[in-house]
Amino acid sequence: MQVLLVAGPLLEGDMMSNNIVWLDFNDAAEPREDLISDTEALRAGLLDRLEAVLHYLFPQGRIRGGKFYVGDTDGSPGKSLVVELEGPRRGLWKDFATDEGGDVIDLWARSQGLSARHDFSRLATELRQWLGIAPPAPSVARHAVRTVAVDELGPYTAKWDYLTPDGDLIACVYRYDPPTGKEYRPWDVRARMWRAPDPRPLYNLPAITKSSLVVLVEGEKCADALIACGIAATTAMNGAKAPIDKTEWYPLARRSVLIWPDRDSPGWDYAENAARACVAAGCASVAILVPPSDKPDKWDAADAVAEGFDCSEFIAQGERRVIKAASPILPTFTLGALLDDDSPLPPDLISPRVLTPAGMLVFGGAPKVGKSDFLLAWLTHMAAGAAFLGMHPPRPLRVFYLQAEVQYHYLRERVKEVRIPASRLLDARTNFVATPQLRLVLDDAGLAQVIPAIANAFGGEPPDIIAIDPIRNVFDGGDAGGENDNGAMLFFLSQRVDRIRQAVNPDAGVILAHHTKKLGKKQFEEDPFQALAGAGSLRGYYSTGMLLFRPDEIRTTRQLIFELRNGAGIPIKHVDKIIGEWREVDANDRLVMKDYGERLDAERRRKRDAILQILFDEAAAGHCYTANQFAESFEGKAGLGGERTIRERISALSTQGYIKYFRNAVDYGLPSSGRTKFGYLCVEGMVLRAPGGDPDPATGELPMREHAVLPTHYKCPHSGAAMPVENPEVWVYHDELNDPEAP
Repeated sequence: MQVLLVAGPLLEGDMMSNNIVWLDFNDAAEPREDLISDTEALRAGLLDRLEAVLHYLFPQGRIRGGKFYVGDTDGSPGKSLVVELEGPRRGLWKDFATDEGGDVIDLWARSQGLSARHDFSRLATELRQWLGIAPPAPSVARHAVRTVAVDELGPYTAKWDYLTPDGDLIACVYRYDPPTGKEYRPWDVRARMWRAPDPRPLYNLPAITKSSLVVLVEGEKCADALIACGIAATTAMNGAKAPIDKTEWYPLARRSVLIWPDRDSPGWDYAENAARACVAAGCASVAILVPPSDKPDKWDAADAVAEGFDCSEFIAQGERRVIKAASPILPTFTLGALLDDDSPLPPDLISPRVLTPAGMLVFGGAPKVGKSDFLLAWLTHMAAGAAFLGMHPPRPLRVFYLQAEVQYHYLRERVKEVRIPASRLLDARTNFVATPQLRLVLDDAGLAQVIPAIANAFGGEPPDIIAIDPIRNVFDGGDAGGENDNGAMLFFLSQRVDRIRQAVNPDAGVILAHHTKKLGKKQFEEDPFQALAGAGSLRGYYSTGMLLFRPDEIRTTRQLIFELRNGAGIPIKHVDKIIGEWREVDANDRLVMKDYGERLDAERRRKRDAILQILFDEAAAGHCYTANQFAESFEGKAGLGGERTIRERISALSTQGYIKYFRNAVDYGLPSSGRTKFGYLCVEGMVLRAPGGDPDPATGELPMREHAVLPTHYKCPHSGAAMPVENPEVWVYHDELNDPEAP
């Protein structure tokens, strides 16, 4: 048996270095001690980075009170599995659902589907790769040592580590100097692959995220030279060849960035491209240093340090091209300046003053009031540049809808039901971008996914509106508490939501969908916006509040209530969804115009007649359906709409007595109706044609028989329960269409 020992990740040049040895143990009687992994070293490395390890293994986990909580070793959300983070028990875990436990090495193994005992060799290799450490050096081998070259690059000549702001390893970049010229190879630690991470991190993140002034240079060698002089320096991975759009620039937000390019044409091009990216990331100021004209071609920061050049003076006073000037730390204006400023106001994102540039709108409502449906219709209209309930965009707006409630297939179903003016649809198709149901929280790891997605959603153009629906599904209040805690809400708004906005477009408007808590009638009438959870922090932070409120549970009419910080008050609007479209309605009458009501009633009658006729005709052809089967089979047919719409219509027709049910399927030669509590659908006079009797001796065909189908159960209009039919021959209809008070 031959064993290959590798000191760290297997690099292209390792076979030409002393990092790899081949040992022959064909005649070994027992395993060699020098091949056993240094377990304690691995455990110490994992414990040293325990929080980063846990977030890497279990992105759904949360830290609370010195402990890490997650559902199980598969990483499901929950609190059954607890990991100790403090004291002598740091790294020990227990799953209270299964009564299993162990140390951090065993937890890593379980999360990867491995056994810490039987798969330890593979596990140790995986841990070393993630930690970036080498295995213990082998003792003297019994047989000859052989070295083999991997490729022509030779051993690496330099190595740079890319870390998170907390000091956890993200990637390594190796430099080689073969005869053909220098080459670089990136190693993605988290993916354990020879590639650059996506997105690519900036160099020296632990230092630059704590500094207000950052010097951006071209390459790690230049950055290290300035770092050695006490200067907070960074570079994009690959230097001048760095793909700007694949680099994560948001750690530079709110910082002053000074770009020091190499003295050549590619260096200046890199500086200008990086400057634009820094501006887009929300840097406080951006400028490009102009290298001195008396310096040689390709002169860079590393050359400057090597020759004793006064780098600090150059950074402070050197010639520069200002790309974005810094704003005053605290803007102040005299009364005279305010009185004399006659410049036009910035246009509203949504008028009249509903959402202003860099404003925040919180849209609240009780569960099931229709918030998400309303929000989807509203946002798609804004993306189309179309008015919606008296709210107007100045142009088609770029809208990013970050939603965490509706799965993809049901999201597309809802979108297809939104009625956008045909002339505006082309704009809306590209200006509205939505996520499927998100399963993450907006902590640091969540922001690392969300920010690049928003930044790249519109082909490099910044979004005008960022909508988050709902807050509670993505909420991260740090260690302060839940969404009802004002401190936690303030943390979420300032450190999470605003961080997204600053990274992608500081002038974007933000819309947050949020739930309301119950208030007494008098309290609600006096101040309805106190119903918002975390209202203390929200109302001090937002520029606009909106509530969708149903004053009468037996009617579908809702109130739309506004609270504006940046404009005059907007009267309460009364709205309802009519034939798939949100409309303003009169506060007393069901509709503003009678023809709306007539069209609504006519459409409901048409759907009623269509459903009853289909059930009748299908039975004549030998087919019977449960409610779910019917909705799935006839979705989008006969103008009946989506599956959910059909189910709701069948439920209403059952309450009105137009549809009843039969459970004696075996009497008609039908299969069981399954787990449905009602049974097969039945209408008055329905006849089922089904094979019956002996086959024709000449043709072999079964004769068809007609069976009058009689109901066995009906839906109680008061309780909604399935009740036995007393007389199956009698049908009584409770027609809501003739009831003027029907919603």
